[in-house]
Amino acid sequence: MADDESRSAAKPRRAPRRQSKRMPLPDQVALVLQGGGALGSYQAGVIQGLADAGIEIDWVAGISIGAVNAAIIAGNPPERWMERLKAFWDKVTSALPSFPIFPNDYIREFLHEWSAGMVLTTGVPGFFTPRPVPPTFAQASTPAALSFYDSTPLVETLNELIDWDRVNHGPMRLSVGAVDIESGNFRFFDTTTDTIDVRHIMASGALPPGLPPVEIDGKLWWDGGLVSNTPLGHVIDNQTGQILVFQVDLFSAAAELPRTIMDVMAREKEIRFSSRTRAISDEVIKQRMEREAIAKVLAKLPPEMADDPDVKALAEIARELPINLVQLIYRANAWEGGSRDFEFSARTMHEHWQAGLAAIDQAMSNAQLVTENILTGATAAFDLCPQAGLKRSAPHQPC
Repeated sequence: MADDESRSAAKPRRAPRRQSKRMPLPDQVALVLQGGGALGSYQAGVIQGLADAGIEIDWVAGISIGAVNAAIIAGNPPERWMERLKAFWDKVTSALPSFPIFPNDYIREFLHEWSAGMVLTTGVPGFFTPRPVPPTFAQASTPAALSFYDSTPLVETLNELIDWDRVNHGPMRLSVGAVDIESGNFRFFDTTTDTIDVRHIMASGALPPGLPPVEIDGKLWWDGGLVSNTPLGHVIDNQTGQILVFQVDLFSAAAELPRTIMDVMAREKEIRFSSRTRAISDEVIKQRMEREAIAKVLAKLPPEMADDPDVKALAEIARELPINLVQLIYRANAWEGGSRDFEFSARTMHEHWQAGLAAIDQAMSNAQLVTENILTGATAAFDLCPQAGLKRSAPHQPC
C-alpha cells in the first residue's frame, strides 16, 4: 500500500483485511494491560473472551502484572494461552482457599482483608517471599536492603510458562514498561528493538518497597506504573496502520464515596492510577479528532494551494492513522477494599477472571458501534459501562 494511502486521515481504509467472529479487524489489533497485582486475573478473563471471539492480537503491551499476562500470551501459541494463564494464576493463589460465597458483604470483606494479611505475612507462591531479615537490618545497597520481599520465585515460574524464543521471534509484538531508578526515566522494552527475557518482565513489576529492583545492562529498574500505569501512549506513538486497541484498566475512575478507612485506601489507589490512564486516553483521542478536523478542512482547499508551505505544514500535522479504543474497566465489589491488589485468594481470582470474560461478552454484544468506525476509518473511544453497555466515550466523563 502506498504511503499516502496508509498515513492520510483524509483517505481512511474502508476494507479491513480480517474478520473475527463478531467484527471486522483493522491492520493492527493491540491489547493494553495495566498494573494492578492480584486484579490481573481480570485481564486473563478478557484474554479468554478475545480468544473466544476470534479476535487476533498482533501486539500486546503491559506494565507490572499486565507485563506478566502479556509475556505469557506472547510466549505461547493461542491454543495454549488458557492453559498457561490458568497455570500462573492457580499457582499464585494456591496458598489461600476458595472461600464459600457469603451473602453478607461484611463477612466477605473480613475474609478479603484476612487473605491480604496472609499475603503480607507469607508472600505469594511462585511470586515472592518475605525476607527473613527486615531491610533496615540488611547490608546497604544489597537487594535485601531495598525491598521487603524476595521475587526470586517468579524467575522459575515465568521461565516454566514462557517460550522466550517465541516472545522475541514469534508473530506477536510485546512491549513492557519500566523505570530507570537513577535517572527516573521511563522506558519501554519492545521486541522490535530489544531481546526480552525474564528480567524485563520482572523489572516492569518491581514495585517498591515491596519488590526489589531488577538489573538490566548495568542499570536498576522499578515498576513502570510509578510513571504511567498504561502502555497506551507507546502503542499509539508506534502504530503502523489503522488500529483497534483493547485497553484493560484495573482501577475505576468513578466510584462511591468512601465509608471506612479501607474504602479510603481503595479510592486513593483508584484515583492515582485511573487519572493517569484516563488523561492519556482522552489526550490521544482529542489529538486524533483535531487532526481529522484539520484534514477535512485541507481537503476543501483548491488544488493550487497544495504547495503552500503553511498548507504543507498543516498537512503533516494532520497525517494520522485511525484508532478505535475500547476501554474495559474492572468494577470492584462492595467488599473489596484498599488491599484488593494484593489479595491473592483462589475465590477472588476466579471472580475477577469471570468478570473479565463477561466484560468482553458484553462489549461484543454491541460491537456494531466499533465496526462502523473500523469500516469508515474513523477515530473514537468507547467505554463499557455497567448499565449502558458499550458507548462512545466523552472527555473527562467516564462511566
